[in-house]
Amino acid sequence: MSHHTSVTTVNAEPPPGDSPASGHPRVREPVVLVVLAALSVVGALIGADLVAKLGISANTSVVGALIAMLVGRIPVAGLRKMRSVHRQNLAQSAISAATFASANALLTSVAVPYVFGRKDLVWPMLAGAFIGLLIDTWVLYRAFGSRLLPADAAWPPGTAAAETIKAGDKGGKRALVLGAGTLVGLGGTLLSLPLSAAGVAFLGNIWALLMFGVGLGLREFGPDLFHTDLGAGYVPHGVMVGAGVVALGQAVRLLMHRRPSRTTAAAEPQAPAGPAADPTTAFTVDERTLRRTLLRGYALFTGGAVVLAVAGGLIGDMSPLGLVGWVLFAAFAALVHELIVGLAAMQSGWFPSFAVTLIFLVFGLLIGIPSVPLALLVGYVSATGPAFADMGYDLKAGWLLRRDHSPWDPYEREGRREQFRAALIGFAAALVVVAVLWQSYFRQGLIPPVAKVYADTVKHGLGDPGVLRTMLLWAVPGALIQLLGGPRRQMGVMLATGLLILTPNACWLVLAALAVRVVYRRVRGPRADEELNLVGAGLIAGSSLGDSAQIVKAG
Repeated sequence: MSHHTSVTTVNAEPPPGDSPASGHPRVREPVVLVVLAALSVVGALIGADLVAKLGISANTSVVGALIAMLVGRIPVAGLRKMRSVHRQNLAQSAISAATFASANALLTSVAVPYVFGRKDLVWPMLAGAFIGLLIDTWVLYRAFGSRLLPADAAWPPGTAAAETIKAGDKGGKRALVLGAGTLVGLGGTLLSLPLSAAGVAFLGNIWALLMFGVGLGLREFGPDLFHTDLGAGYVPHGVMVGAGVVALGQAVRLLMHRRPSRTTAAAEPQAPAGPAADPTTAFTVDERTLRRTLLRGYALFTGGAVVLAVAGGLIGDMSPLGLVGWVLFAAFAALVHELIVGLAAMQSGWFPSFAVTLIFLVFGLLIGIPSVPLALLVGYVSATGPAFADMGYDLKAGWLLRRDHSPWDPYEREGRREQFRAALIGFAAALVVVAVLWQSYFRQGLIPPVAKVYADTVKHGLGDPGVLRTMLLWAVPGALIQLLGGPRRQMGVMLATGLLILTPNACWLVLAALAVRVVYRRVRGPRADEELNLVGAGLIAGSSLGDSAQIVKAG
């Protein structure tokens, strides 16, 4: 598998507070715990404010890393521990988890029953969404490093966060290149240019991002080229349905196909064939563990749906058979939603959570789920996916920062566990912030726009009786392209993701960056990927800072 991730050495000398013989820094260290708690509250406030006032969310990983760097340079003995790149990784994991949890998972979910006119269901929805959020992240934590969700895949925002932390730690030419890219990315955001799209194209799988760029172009220029808006009439949703069904089948085939993991294969005697394999790219999760994780995830999502059904009073509103069907469908939708969103995020850094949730909403309408249960189902499903993707970004950043440690495997596993714990701190902060602020936001009419779309669709239905026919028709090319690309490239999912995003100039930026990448690789050879990784990471980091700075506009 080639995802063009370079191996770099970080922290040749142990940072303050670390020693080569010590284990991975712990979340429970007093200084770390205080910094993580403070950053989590900040991240939760940023996430809730942006999604309520502007309808956007921001990846605050880079912000957290920069704040941790600054804290580590305060001339107080205890705070110098934060100069450790691994503690900075915990900081960016906590703040980004809090941001996505408050914005995409919790506030958006509880807004659905509120807009629907059932304010009494907000608190049950908050409980159900929080349960879904925890399960969502646990599944990613357990599945990261598998053949389905490999650590050496692109996960572009994670690479950006890791490169930012490395540059702050090592300085030198890398810091200059990254800093220049960050300034360009920040400037692009201020000028409404999505330069993060170009940054992603320097990091991800070329074929996947080519389809992403094509999708962006068809969405933006479809009205001029074909005299029709390909973003209307559920065309992108149909493409996503076809690609998603095939992607799900590919995942099932992967789970059922018993073959040795990279770790096992590496242990078998083989004839020398080129350079020694990098042990850090070995799968740390085998197919059996992955199967067990996904099955347990489905069981947990089922339990979460039961809790939501009981708290939301669905027992008295639905027949026993209908209630069982609702619970099983909600769990299935939550699991599939997080996987499709995660696969798209893994390759592109974008996650089509809104579109995939809307697909399950449409299916719910078509099979006749009553309005109130459907509103709760949509809120439950929408709580999964974004945190799944964000956890992948954070674990990717940690993986890049820990690659030079020896012995690597136990340190990597320990680091992932601490990152998961850091995310839980972020989730706790997000829960408190949303619980305290949702009434204030909603009374002012500050409601996430996507929640209004969900609620209005549940209220008024599809309107167009040909929606199902349109989706099934466009599912065919989505399925064929996904089959053609295979599970590694996710070409169908990426085409659908591009079709769902209407961002001016993003198409040209992606395609131009891919062209530069191909030409530059021929000129520079093996060094090209490492150099372009830095440029791409800087563009993404700058765009993330620009998005986070929108909090000033929101205020």
